[in-house]
This record gives sequence, C-alpha cells and structure tokens, in this order.
Amino acid sequence: MLTSKRIELRRSEIRQALAELAANDNPSEEETRKMAELDTEYRNAETRYRAALIAEDEERREAGADLETRSDREWSDLVDGFEVRQIAMALDHGHQIDGRTAEVVSELRNSGAYQGLPVPWEALEMRAGETVSTGTPDPIQTRPIIDRLFPNSVASQMGAQMISIDHGEIEWPVVTQGASVGWQTSETGSVGAAQAFDTTDKALAPDQTLGVQMKITRKTLKQSGAALEQAVRRDINSAMGVEMDRVVFLGSGASGEPLGVVAGASTYGITETAIGASADWAAFRAAVTRFITANAASGPAAVRGLVRPELWDFMDGAIWDAGSGITEWDRLAAKLGSLTMSHNALAAPSGSPLACSALLTTSAGGVAPIFVGKWGAVDMIRDPYTDAASGGLRLTALATLDVTVARPAQLEVLTGLELA
Repeated sequence: MLTSKRIELRRSEIRQALAELAANDNPSEEETRKMAELDTEYRNAETRYRAALIAEDEERREAGADLETRSDREWSDLVDGFEVRQIAMALDHGHQIDGRTAEVVSELRNSGAYQGLPVPWEALEMRAGETVSTGTPDPIQTRPIIDRLFPNSVASQMGAQMISIDHGEIEWPVVTQGASVGWQTSETGSVGAAQAFDTTDKALAPDQTLGVQMKITRKTLKQSGAALEQAVRRDINSAMGVEMDRVVFLGSGASGEPLGVVAGASTYGITETAIGASADWAAFRAAVTRFITANAASGPAAVRGLVRPELWDFMDGAIWDAGSGITEWDRLAAKLGSLTMSHNALAAPSGSPLACSALLTTSAGGVAPIFVGKWGAVDMIRDPYTDAASGGLRLTALATLDVTVARPAQLEVLTGLELA
C-alpha cells in the first residue's frame, strides 16, 4: 500500500475518534488528554501526507516515462536477438523457429499479412555486434517510429528520413499560404486583408514493391552454420541499399519504380538551374544564396551536396589560387555542410563537352527534404522448386517503398555542370 494511502486511512480513523469524543458535552480529564493527542497526531499526519504525495508524484512521473519507452525498448531487445539464419533454415527444411526470432515473427504476423516469413527491417542493418540503430522521433511526423534502415546510404547522408508505416497511406499537410502582415497606414485604416490558411498534402502510398532474389546452395546451408546469418544480411542489405539510393534520386515513376527527386524535379516543383559552364564554387554559391533568401537555410553549413565522382575529379584539378594550391573543390568542401559522392544516385556525364548534374538539399525547421516510406517488414518467400535439382533454395525478399518531397524549396538541382 502507498504511504499516502496508509496516512489517509489513519487520518480517517483519527477524525472518527475525535467526532466520538467531541460528542461528549462533559469529557473527562482522560478524554480531554486523548483529544489533544489525537489532534497533534492529525496535524503531523497532514504534513506527512503532503510530503508523501510529492514523493509519489515524482515516482509516478518516472514510472510513466518508463512505460512510454518500454515497448520500444522491448522491441529493440527482441530484434537484437533476431536470427536471419533461422528464417533461411525454416524456409529450406521447415526448421522450427524459436527464441526471440519466433517472437518477432509472431508480432509481425499479428500486424500484417505476409506470404512468407516476415523479417524486420532492423534485422538487415549493418551494425557492429547486435546493437540496433534506432532513429529519433521527429515532431513534424505523424508516425510513432522513424528509423534509418541504411545509415550509410546516400539518401540518408542527404537528409532523407525513413518512415515506418504499418499499413495504408500517410500524408503530411504542408503550408502553402498562411498569415499576412501589414502596417496601419492611418489612425482608422486597416492593417491589411487576411488570407486563407492553405495546405497541400504530400502522400506516401504503398504502390511500389522492390524484390530481392538470392540463391542459397545446399553446401551453404550445410556448411555455413551461424556464418549464414551475416552473409544473408550483407547480401540483402547491399542489394536493397544500392537500389534504394538509385530510385530515391533517379526513379522513373514508371515500371513499378517510385519517382525520384532528381528525375522528377519538375513534377515535385524542385528548382532546376542550368549552369551551362565549367563547374566551380560560384555556381554552387549562387544556389546556396537562393536557399538562404528563401529562408530554407541559415547558411552554407546547413546545405548538403550530392555530386558525381567525375565532378570531384574535375573541380579538384581546377586550381583557383595558384599560389596556395587551393582548388575549386577545396572552396566547395570548406563551405558546404557535407558533400556526398555517388555514381549510382546521379546520371553519368553526357554531352559535348561532358556535363553532369548535382543536387543540393537542406533541412528547414527540422523538416527532412526527402521522405522514404517503408511498409511493414520485409516479406521473405521461399522457392524450393526452381533449384530442386541441386538441392538449393531460392529466396525472394519483397519490400514496399515510396518516395516523396515535402517542401520543394529545400532542394535544388544544378544541371549542365561542364567537366572541361
């Protein structure tokens, strides 16, 4: 029983005893002394009661905070012990899944429908030991869990946010028109006309499914043992990571692919600036200036850049100051918040002279420039028939993903950066 509750019960007993003694019009000396003792005890109990309430309130807050995060911690603990090896063996010869792996599969099946065995996204992370990397909930999102599946991916380095969605669609209302300001021009004049508060919805829909296939030979199943765990994880991780980086930026929006932010810049309303000259810091500086004047960035350090390796090769060889040996690349790298090189997320140089594109992004007010939605878990499906002649097993991993841009003002594509 709580201390405050025990004190409250005692105070109730004291009040009852005092009421009985007070009903006597001619109390004896002993009854008078008894009333004085009970009165003193009641006053002391009042002080102790207030102190107990304060202490218990603090305990309740700590317990409440613990309960708010306990479910997430318990899920992380379960995923820590998830073994992809058990999934492979279950699909191959009906191995009975047990331990934490069985608990995770049961939880995922309760929250979604899968043709095969579900594998949590966190289990595919490349991590040291078995520590699960979890993201930090961002107040601008409407979902409770935000993860970064591939922390070292190009999309992640450019500020993209991975959103975990159980089912259905998810959308963000983005303000397009809001409050107006104005000064009163005369004593009786108006401060200006009000305008409607308008928003537009940016949606993520489960319309695109990525499939990863792999063959596991009979020798691998019999010989690898626990090593198969990391092997399967590395294969699925690298295959998915490469393709996700490509479609986030270069997805065509057709043939089952989501629309990438570079390929679909005009559709998303992202500014595209044609440089049509040799790549240098001045071209990037002008784009950063546009970010700042649009209140999308506070300075060049808040801007991330995505470039081709060929662009680095050219700019690192373009000497800006012969005396100091400073190159155009040195100037660019010293000013921007971060630079990421990828041959997969941007199209190869083309034209004469050769020219390529670059992407600049910034996170304004904590809002990520790109959102990548992932639905449920990875659906792992077995195919024991295709490679039956060799005793092998073919696995297919299905993942439903989508890409969208919340505020186009947080991105800009530079085209025609000549490499000559």
